[in-house]
Amino acid sequence: MSKIIYCTFLKEEAERQDFQIYPGEIGERIYNEISKQAWAQWINKQTMLINEKKLSMMNLADRQLLEKEMCNFLFEGQEIHIAGYVPPSKS
Repeated sequence: MSKIIYCTFLKEEAERQDFQIYPGEIGERIYNEISKQAWAQWINKQTMLINEKKLSMMNLADRQLLEKEMCNFLFEGQEIHIAGYVPPSKS
């Protein structure tokens, strides 16, 4: 049975992650405060960041940038901005 938490990103109760999906203290905070739905939103943003900025997960600086953006997005409510990126129009 899934456990419900108060998701600090969505500002509502939602389904908790099945397990800690990120290491360390940040991972514990994600597990305790970020729902599956909010995490899925981050994964979409993360994919966009990796592709648009051509990040390599073999590069420590790129991983650190991604972690910083993740914390800003999930905990600070900051939107991801990429210079020159224009979201697809809704038709």
